[in-house]
Amino acid sequence: MITRREFLQASLAASAVYGASGLGNWSRLAAQQALTQDQLLQFDDFGNVTLIHITDIHAQLKPLYFREPEWNIGVGGAKGNPPHVVGPAYLEMFGIKPGTPEAYALTYSDFEALAKSYGRMGGLDRVATVVKAIRAARPDALLLDGGDTWQGSYTCLKTAGQDVVNVMNLLKPDAMTSHFEFTLGIDRVTEIVETLDFPFLGANIFDAEWEEPAYEPYKMFERGGVKIAVIGQAFPYMPIANPSWMFPNLSFGIREERMAEVVQEVRDAGAGLVVLLSHNGFDVDKKLAGNIPGIDVILTGHTHDALPEPVLVGQTLLIASGSNGKFVSRVDLDVREGRMMGFRHKLIPIFSDVITPDAAVAAAIDAERAPFKAELDEVLGQTEGLLYRRGNFNGTWDDLILNALIEEREADIALSPGFRWGPSLLPGQPITREDLYNCTAITYPNAYRSEMTGEMLHTILEDVADNLFNPDPYYQQGGDMVRVGGMAYSIDVTKPQGSRLSNMTLLRTGEALDPAKTYVVSGWASINENTEGPAIYDLVEAYIKRKGTIALAPDTPVAVTGL
Repeated sequence: MITRREFLQASLAASAVYGASGLGNWSRLAAQQALTQDQLLQFDDFGNVTLIHITDIHAQLKPLYFREPEWNIGVGGAKGNPPHVVGPAYLEMFGIKPGTPEAYALTYSDFEALAKSYGRMGGLDRVATVVKAIRAARPDALLLDGGDTWQGSYTCLKTAGQDVVNVMNLLKPDAMTSHFEFTLGIDRVTEIVETLDFPFLGANIFDAEWEEPAYEPYKMFERGGVKIAVIGQAFPYMPIANPSWMFPNLSFGIREERMAEVVQEVRDAGAGLVVLLSHNGFDVDKKLAGNIPGIDVILTGHTHDALPEPVLVGQTLLIASGSNGKFVSRVDLDVREGRMMGFRHKLIPIFSDVITPDAAVAAAIDAERAPFKAELDEVLGQTEGLLYRRGNFNGTWDDLILNALIEEREADIALSPGFRWGPSLLPGQPITREDLYNCTAITYPNAYRSEMTGEMLHTILEDVADNLFNPDPYYQQGGDMVRVGGMAYSIDVTKPQGSRLSNMTLLRTGEALDPAKTYVVSGWASINENTEGPAIYDLVEAYIKRKGTIALAPDTPVAVTGL
């Protein structure tokens, strides 16, 4: 195998044109504050293999605003390392100047002001333009979709994913893996998978009764004179984080031993390049890369991280391509004599005002949306401030949902799941039904109302906190911290499970939560079957219509220490 030193030398020589940060022409554009499609797509072809990676689109077919996180806390060995850097620290780490296009795309810094300059990002018709341009230069390129594709919008919910499937088919992916796809229900997933022209991969998905592989674990491709194995890894914690009753006969898990066996199997079959198409999340993939030799590239997803250069673990490249269609990653590789000799990488930002939409895909998107246009466009109210969701703790979209749960369900406290998906709205923008569904469109939307003791609330929050801040990535079960309304608390992320949270306070009275006292709690997205209550999108719609203008007071219900 190539040594780490040889690999670094070859890689750095190959990617030198892009500068120390890997941003290349994108960095040089910063001074002129102007972008063109040709400049965004400029790439000096390298090697004999090209990978194109997209992930976590969450059914967003149209351009959008999406603010990157203000909080992305790393614990243990991940502390202070990519992707656990945000804002000014992120800019400094990657040598990005404030106020530039890349600062806007990659961080939350000055988001509102920069959004007015650089506009929306994403749109699958623009993604299609980028993909076609890469394929024109590199006809053998592999397009790989990291999952969380068939969930997250009004039209996706109403068509059970068919709108996204139809549009994605026009991009002609070579393979995909999965996560939220399974919340369409196993019957619907099976129905869609049987129609796909490309494999739906999941080496870690097994039949729960027979403990046999339920889906293709990998696909072998012959590209650029190289046998390439693409192994799929679905989100490992499906039955814990999502309703297991929707896919009752499947089991998941990281299955490290199984992954090692599959890697060896494809190597024995002659694979000169092994690519893991993963929805594990970045830190899980980083640990996996260190534990399993023989994986050349991990295209990581789930945690929505966007990094302008790869992270190298041993001899494995980790590529993080963001979410919501904001970015496309291109990776060129020099693969010879059964090993990876060097690489060149570019995270391509999809500035929707710069990249020309592909006409055929744009027409298909409009056709899919046409039957729902009146519902999508209906204005429910207006936002006075920035609405965003993304980060370890509450965002303003979450605060809006929590306020609606408390008022509409007459609750003391509200809980909202730590979802990462959901575009942003700028101050003064109307809130349409489409905007609301972009943050709430799931197949288990019921807003429950129940009673919980202070002790039970503490236990729930401690359990979720351990899913996020356990120093062992394999115990981090996805998502961000559950959002809270009507209460405040302190958290020390360095403490062990059961002792991270303190100072739990009921905001309405200012009193400390009594462990023995019962409180009325409302929430949504319960993974329990037969949960009763109105759909969250109906509940929040009624609240927005009643309020008219959404003006959220600054809300900092969580005091964080141990950073």
